[in-house]
Amino acid sequence: MKILMRGISMSKEKPSREQVLERISELLDVLKTISHDLTDVAKSLKETETPMPTPAPSPTEGKKRSIDDVRTLFPKDLEDMLLFEEKKEYVVIKPRQYLGSDNFAKIASIIRDEGGEYISAGKESHFRVPREME
Repeated sequence: MKILMRGISMSKEKPSREQVLERISELLDVLKTISHDLTDVAKSLKETETPMPTPAPSPTEGKKRSIDDVRTLFPKDLEDMLLFEEKKEYVVIKPRQYLGSDNFAKIASIIRDEGGEYISAGKESHFRVPREME
């Protein structure tokens, strides 16, 4: 395998120590030039930097969900399997009947997409969705 370094051919012959030191010196000079250029670019960018605008609040920010808002998230067949209760911070969703793994997974996915969670508490297990909309 033959590797070419500027002015140094490396096959079976080893370059002399002086050749390697000269090449290192050249590389250091190039790196110094790049470093100076990057410093100049950074200074220019800082001088022309404009403040980022503050994003406007989303239309739902600060709005509270109602039971009806949460009901509409579910298809009718799933909605009919659930009881909805409005609490101060959450809308609590409890099953009316045994859901089965497929329905449970569908409901859990909808709840997660809305920032909610499943609370495992034996007979008191339930889903909950925060009333505060993000």
